[in-house]
Amino acid sequence: MSQPQPRPPARTFDELLAEGASVPTEGWDFSWFEGRATEARPSWGYATTVARRLGSVDGPVLDVQTGGGEVLAFALGRASRRPPLVAATEGWPPNVREAAHTLRPYGATVVAAAEDAPLPFADASFSLVTSRHPVRPHWREIARVLRPGGAYLAQHVGPASAFELVEYFLGPLPEDSRTARDPERERRDAEAAGLEVVDLRAERLRMEFHDIAAVVHFLRKVVWMVPGFTVEAYRPRLRELHERIEAEGTFVAHSSRHLVEARRSGHPVEARRSGHLVEARRSGRSARGPRA
Repeated sequence: MSQPQPRPPARTFDELLAEGASVPTEGWDFSWFEGRATEARPSWGYATTVARRLGSVDGPVLDVQTGGGEVLAFALGRASRRPPLVAATEGWPPNVREAAHTLRPYGATVVAAAEDAPLPFADASFSLVTSRHPVRPHWREIARVLRPGGAYLAQHVGPASAFELVEYFLGPLPEDSRTARDPERERRDAEAAGLEVVDLRAERLRMEFHDIAAVVHFLRKVVWMVPGFTVEAYRPRLRELHERIEAEGTFVAHSSRHLVEARRSGHPVEARRSGHLVEARRSGRSARGPRA
């Protein structure tokens, strides 16, 4: 009988900090977190939903704030057929390069465009506009570039997402920060821009961080969570959180996500759901990745 192998020594706080600070942040691929952090996925499966829609759309498609292009590439690779033209925008230069490389095999064009700038396309250019986790939806620009009858299909970050982690570092936040990104408010903003919301679903999802390196990399990658985050600035709080994770095994937070579909008038709307907001809480240990 073989002898049991000794367990590798636990990594120190400083070693974990160095690892979390060294992982590249380009792109929107979360596969590095496998085994280090988890987030339950929304029940609707955003990327597979987009893949099904791509297979039925007849006109050009635009993906807004595409990140590294991973989600769009996943959807294009699984669509039953590809649209006649696919474009994507991205504002962060390293991601522009990453997205161009990732999407080149699918014939998609990546255009550098700041997140808060007008979309660099003519009116009524696209039959479908998609976006996963935009910083904020620019409803009037989305409506402007959609063709009559065209649709916006996106997954947005909802209110108070991961606030257990955010407030651990920043302290209690004001109520208006907690209610920002409210899906019903977004419904009103979309309708004010001339769109009709035909589907709106929201879920709150369990997140777990299993070591401090995962926390550091997450906050470096998702930069709007704790603005100005650096290891040096938050080292004392990071040490306290490291000790807490070591004692309890995990740090739990909850993300908020909502799926929204809105159409520009021009053809009768085929509402697949009632349009009422559906809320749910989900738990699970699915690894967070581009298919979420």
